[in-house]
Amino acid sequence: MNGRRKHWDLMKIIAIANQKGGVGKTTTAVNLSAALAMRGQRTLLIDLDPQANASSGIGLEPEEDCSLYGPLLGQSQLVDKIQTTRIENLSAVPAEMDLAGVEIELARMDNHLSRLQGVLAQVRSKDVYDFCILDTPPSLGVLMTSALAAADEILIPLQCEWFGLEGLAKIAHVIEQIKDSGVNAGVTLEGILMTMYDGRTNLSRSVVEEVGSFFPEQLYKTVIPRTVRLGEAPSHGRTIFEHDPNGVGASSYSKAADEFLSRHGVNQGEAAGCASDCE
Repeated sequence: MNGRRKHWDLMKIIAIANQKGGVGKTTTAVNLSAALAMRGQRTLLIDLDPQANASSGIGLEPEEDCSLYGPLLGQSQLVDKIQTTRIENLSAVPAEMDLAGVEIELARMDNHLSRLQGVLAQVRSKDVYDFCILDTPPSLGVLMTSALAAADEILIPLQCEWFGLEGLAKIAHVIEQIKDSGVNAGVTLEGILMTMYDGRTNLSRSVVEEVGSFFPEQLYKTVIPRTVRLGEAPSHGRTIFEHDPNGVGASSYSKAADEFLSRHGVNQGEAAGCASDCE
């Protein structure tokens, strides 16, 4: 089980979530997924955002009936929507604009918060993947809350700006509401990953310190810098490891993936060995 040793039994579901747009959420979902796959982790990336940025970011073109629309409404199976990618160990379920409509249809259902739970259970029971990464929409709509209700853990990308702290408080409150509702009492805030960091400014350093004072266990030591290359990569349908493998963006997401795996008890020696083989 090279690089895949873990202390849990089945696929762990991680929602990458922040109700604010432009904070590096999709960039994190795509590049963390790729980095985990490069380290031998069998990874499934699911794009829940109708804008389909995570899909295009790994080079998948949305096609008709390719998204979770059908599975969420009980019209098809999740396993039939999974696509392989050019990255070894990384599979994906793309998004398309029909997901915007599914929000309305799900809202009419009494069990709308648990629908995604049931859909993911189909794959989880087969033990095909180690991690499932959910890229969520930048809103607190039905798809976002469904992801929080289905996830084992939440990873919040947070921009190094003061107004980001307000958003952090809001999503932390929503996570507590999900837990208290009983629909997903075991969900935890796995981590907070600071993005768009500029070490030349007092602002970035101050925001990181402030987050660390409130969430010392959840705050990642790794920070993701503000870099043009990270912004360019999606326009080419590439991860940062393909677009600029020797740059600071790739280095930072590599470190974030190592920190993520360390938090989950994965043997770092084996994972690093696989990453070296894959690059």
